[in-house]
Amino acid sequence: MAENPTQRPGAGQARRRGAALEEAILHAAVDELTESGYAGLTMDKVAARAGTNKNAIYRRWPNRLALGVAAYRQLGTTVPLPDTGSLRSDVLELLRQANRHWSSPLGAILRELFAAAGGASELLAQLQDQSGDSAAAPWLTILGRAVARGEAAPEALHPRVATVAIVLLRNEFVVRGVPTAPDDVLVEIVDEVYLPLLRRRGSTPS
Repeated sequence: MAENPTQRPGAGQARRRGAALEEAILHAAVDELTESGYAGLTMDKVAARAGTNKNAIYRRWPNRLALGVAAYRQLGTTVPLPDTGSLRSDVLELLRQANRHWSSPLGAILRELFAAAGGASELLAQLQDQSGDSAAAPWLTILGRAVARGEAAPEALHPRVATVAIVLLRNEFVVRGVPTAPDDVLVEIVDEVYLPLLRRRGSTPS
């Protein structure tokens, strides 16, 4: 496909290649994603905004979903981990942080991307790692502090165990389609599922 003349660099402007072009495309995709959501993201709009053509995009991202995920990863923010001195309080605060994010406009985009990704495990992993919602690291950190305080057994330090609470919260949004999770749901996840699971990990089988 020939490049659209209206998308060519201006007179005296060097043609962007490599990393410079990729950065321009990602920046344009981020702008489109935040303005229109994933539903409004198109390769045509991103190409026009980046001043390039669709071929340049498809050479880097095979489809709209891959581009959307890459763009969302540019929006990631980090928040400090809670350190209240209590495992229950730390877990609840981390869930509340995630709940606020998933309920925000950025969270709405994330939910759209999760739904569109379906069974695309590689893209799902990228979203989970970027959002921090299902990444094990912050949860293992909180559990590690609890182990050091004697609140949890070392056997609890397992990635699948550590992320149970956030996976259950994610299901409220992705599977049940709620716009936000009530705080009593978060408390129930912690008190009825998460903490009993951790205690069970530290118990000796009879």
